[in-house]
Amino acid sequence: MKRRTLLQGLATTATLSALPWSASRAAAVSVDSLPKLSGDLTLYLGRGEGGLYENVLEAIKKRNPDFTLNIRRGPTAALANAILAEAQAGVRRADVFWAVDSGAIGVVNEAGLAQTLPADLQTQMQPEFRYPTWSPVTGRIRTLPYHTKRLTAQDIPTDIMALPDSGLRMGWAPAYASFQSFVTAMRILKGDDATADWLQRVQKNAKSYAGELGVVMGVERGEVDVGFANHYYTLRLKAGKPDAAVDLAFTRNDAGCLVNASGILALAPGELATNFIRYLLTTEVQSYLAREAYEVPLVENIAPPAGLPAMSTVSPPKVDLTQLADLKPTLTLMRKAGVL
Repeated sequence: MKRRTLLQGLATTATLSALPWSASRAAAVSVDSLPKLSGDLTLYLGRGEGGLYENVLEAIKKRNPDFTLNIRRGPTAALANAILAEAQAGVRRADVFWAVDSGAIGVVNEAGLAQTLPADLQTQMQPEFRYPTWSPVTGRIRTLPYHTKRLTAQDIPTDIMALPDSGLRMGWAPAYASFQSFVTAMRILKGDDATADWLQRVQKNAKSYAGELGVVMGVERGEVDVGFANHYYTLRLKAGKPDAAVDLAFTRNDAGCLVNASGILALAPGELATNFIRYLLTTEVQSYLAREAYEVPLVENIAPPAGLPAMSTVSPPKVDLTQLADLKPTLTLMRKAGVL
């Protein structure tokens, strides 16, 4: 779906889903069911996804000519810190915060700055992704991309803690934010000692990359057997190179298949901020991000990105994503383990 298609989708009338609304589960809604946006709103937007989020925002602005959206862009963690600093100074410059990872959302949420979301907005989400003061927008799954000319999925351990003893050459990006969120989840689930031991054992047989796209490309070139990366890097590579020698394997019920999320919260009271969030959860926007960014829709009844197994076949651990905000102990542990 190209940008003009999204703009047309948001600008024209579409039929609402026939699925019923209920107190426990709501269908995804069309943009046509939403009220028009009017007034000024300031969005703090974490960088990411190669401009696709910008395309969504342009489409929303085009549909709402009486709506002025002011955007401050920057690294997600820096924007979260700016929001905290502004609150300490007694000012609020951001009305809405859209972060590319839930850890940054957790930092702001734990400071008590987020507004409570309406119940009907929360129930649009899949049950395991419902939070009272913030909403996931799209998900990303931790995966183990592997070199298909050397391995099959059955050759990959389904227990993340078993990877260091597998004899496989591994690729990782320890300085990458998504990897650090994964390590934070491992700390929560397994404890600091087990996590530090795991990091040190992986390091003995790992090649480092600057980012997780680099990890996936290294796997595809055969530099390593398997890597640690969010799912969409592999799907994007395969979309451009269908015969790429890389595919996805998953662990089960551990940090290795954590489903993390980009997220959004309202800092300003009132309907404008809340209604803006509603636009990001519509059928049109969720479907666009699934098709173009290969992100996982977390709203009910939206098709997943092409090439990704059904979410029902993935067994992620149960982790409150806002707990991933506790990053400082993770960085300290990674430095002590010698991987940063």
